[in-house]
Amino acid sequence: MHTTDASNAPVARITIVRIKLIHTLIFWILSASVLYALFSGVMNHITPWTWVAVGLVVLEGVVLVASGWTCPLTLLAERLGAVRGSVADIPPEVVCGSDLPICGTTYLVALVVIILRVFW
Repeated sequence: MHTTDASNAPVARITIVRIKLIHTLIFWILSASVLYALFSGVMNHITPWTWVAVGLVVLEGVVLVASGWTCPLTLLAERLGAVRGSVADIPPEVVCGSDLPICGTTYLVALVVIILRVFW
């Protein structure tokens, strides 16, 4: 699993499977963040974890904008030979393809509710 470079230090090999696993982990963390933000706002239970959840989703947006609205992990997988979009096998492409309208709308509702709770 590890190779060595010129200095004989171990170098971890990045594989498409590892990229998919990392993508899946990030997908579920961000999905949970959206739901947690909504739950926090609806239940009027705004905590530091609410702001962590909000911040993680904002960070995802910044990363996507900076990479031209393409997931950087997809670009990395393609450089390693993956077929376009195949980084989203876990969860299935049908879920990832619809996550922006569903999660984006849910996140906007969550933000509105949180803002209302904080300022009114």
